[in-house]
Amino acid sequence: MLRLFVALDLPSPARDALARFRGVAADPSLWRPVAAESFHVTLAFLGARPGEDVERVAQVLRRLDPWSAPRLALGDALLLPSRAARVLTVAVVDPEGGLGALQAQVSAALAVAGVFAPEARSFRPHVTVARLRSGARPPRALQAKPEALQFRAGPVTLYRSVIGRGGAVYEPLFARGG
Repeated sequence: MLRLFVALDLPSPARDALARFRGVAADPSLWRPVAAESFHVTLAFLGARPGEDVERVAQVLRRLDPWSAPRLALGDALLLPSRAARVLTVAVVDPEGGLGALQAQVSAALAVAGVFAPEARSFRPHVTVARLRSGARPPRALQAKPEALQFRAGPVTLYRSVIGRGGAVYEPLFARGG
């Protein structure tokens, strides 16, 4: 079984800005930083899937409608989930609706292929920059703010998540567009 997810990759300027924010906002006594090369916007978390599903997901991604990378921006810092935060994130602003439309298309196509059960909650685009350390209490509020940066997203990528002692490592298996 492979732990799989489909994500929208971010260009270097966005990853750099997120890393600068993480450096200011994520107190290392509370937060474990996520590596900048791992920053992404999750479109669909597939969970544990058999190896043969990699090609099924790649086929779905190959059939995506032609699209241009959505114009996005970094938004506010968020502690998620709101009631008992476990992750420090930055919202991704989707002013033209391109990211929301892409996520809906990917989600629906993966569901039809039988490799994904869409979530009931609505899509909330964000990038996780740090995870709460075991036993730590999250802050009630954040003082730091991410820089206002606009960018065009990169490709849609199928990733394998490998969990290890140092946290998850994301291995790209297939990419489309961008």
